[in-house]
Amino acid sequence: MVTSFGYDFNRGRLDRTTHPFATSFGKNDCRITTRYDKNLVQMSLMGTMHEAGHAMYEQNVGDDLVGTTLASGCSNSLHESQSRMWENLVGRSRNFWTHFFPQFQQYFPQQLSDVDSSSLYRALNKVSPSLIRVEADKVTYNLHIILRFELEQDLLDGKLSVAEAPEAWNAKMQSYLGLTPPTYSEGVLQDIHWAMGGMGYFPTYSLGNFLSCQLFDKALEDNPSIPSQIQEGEFSGLFGWLKEHVWTDGRRRFPQEQIVKATGRPLETGPYLRYLTTKFNDVYGLDD
Repeated sequence: MVTSFGYDFNRGRLDRTTHPFATSFGKNDCRITTRYDKNLVQMSLMGTMHEAGHAMYEQNVGDDLVGTTLASGCSNSLHESQSRMWENLVGRSRNFWTHFFPQFQQYFPQQLSDVDSSSLYRALNKVSPSLIRVEADKVTYNLHIILRFELEQDLLDGKLSVAEAPEAWNAKMQSYLGLTPPTYSEGVLQDIHWAMGGMGYFPTYSLGNFLSCQLFDKALEDNPSIPSQIQEGEFSGLFGWLKEHVWTDGRRRFPQEQIVKATGRPLETGPYLRYLTTKFNDVYGLDD
C-alpha cells in the first residue's frame, strides 16, 4: 500500500520495532518501522502509512538542497501533517477502501469472509476512548495530546515531580477519557518521547492534524479529481501536489511562511473541524 502511495523502497526499508518511527539519513536513505498485533491489523497497517508519510517528505526534498541543513522537513508540525494525512485522510477514507478492500480480503479471507468494504471502513473509523495514543480514534485523539501537554507544563514548571507523574496521568485519563491505565506501559510510559528527551513534541501531532486538513483541502481545490484517483488506487495527484507545494521546499521557509505559500492562509483549525464533522456523520450515518 505505501509503495502505491509513492514511498520508494529503493531509497528506504521497513523494519519491526516496539514504537514505530521514521528516520532519514538523507533523501536517498529514509527508513520506516512498524509494529504488529495478531489481533489488531490496523496497528501495523496504519502505523506503516503514518511513517511512510514522514519518509516521503524526506525522500522528496529538492535535489538542490542535498548536503545542506535545509534538506529536511520544514518543521515537526508540517512533518506530522504528512503522516497524519496519509494515515487518516487517505488510509482511513471510504474511497481508499473501495479500491483496496478486495486485495485486503485476499490476505484475510477467513476474517473478512462476511465483511464488505463499507463495514471495514466503519470499523477502522470507530470512535471509542482508548488507553494508547497511537491507536486512538480521530475524535478523541487530541485529548491524548492535551493530557501530555498539560503534564509537560507542570513537570517543567516544577509543579509536578517525576514520581507523581503516573498518578497525575491516570487522573487525567479518567477525567478526559473515562479510562484508568492498569499498567505504566499502558499509561505514562507508553510513548518514547520523554525518555528520549523530546519534551514539547506532542503538540505537533495536533498541529499536524489541523495542517493535514488545511493542506488536503487546498490540494482538492487545485485538483478536484484526487478523491476519484484514490478510489482507483492512484495517488500521483496528491503526491505531486505535496511534492510541488511542500516537500521540495525543505526548510527554505519558516513554518508559517511555508503554510501560507502552500495554502494561501496561515494555520487554521476550520478545515480540521469540518473534516471531523463530515467524516463521522458519514461513518455513523448521522445525516441519514
